[in-house]
Amino acid sequence: MVISEIKDAMEGAIVARNCFIVEIKISKDNEIELTVESEEGIVTLDDCVDISRKFEEKFDREVEDYELTVTSAGLDQPFKVFRQYKKAEGTKVEAALKGGKKITGKLSSVSEEGITLQYTALEAVEGKKKKEKVEHNDFFSFEEINTVKPHIEF
Repeated sequence: MVISEIKDAMEGAIVARNCFIVEIKISKDNEIELTVESEEGIVTLDDCVDISRKFEEKFDREVEDYELTVTSAGLDQPFKVFRQYKKAEGTKVEAALKGGKKITGKLSSVSEEGITLQYTALEAVEGKKKKEKVEHNDFFSFEEINTVKPHIEF
């Protein structure tokens, strides 16, 4: 079994649940992990069960000899596909940039080239001894970014 075959076979069933594929992993032992995310809201247990059943209708477990896990993309996991960035537009995220800089801010826009983050940073201002809060609305290309994930506040 190959990833493209799974993706092609399952796309309709996943879209029918108002979800999209984030990742498909297949181990050498044919253990398949299908990670999905909801277009709106969260992935429910019913979504995972239904997708699993549809998978089993398309791929005979006796013939293919596989183990299947259908899971949702975790809240603490970095985005892996463009649709996750689009879904998060307008929300607070944590971005880890290449070079080690980390920024927490609002994901104000997303394009095929990168993202724009709106954030506040303490910076030295000319003529002042104390650092002050400075508002930023900066664009970062995907090449500059290591990871972006949702910001979780308690």
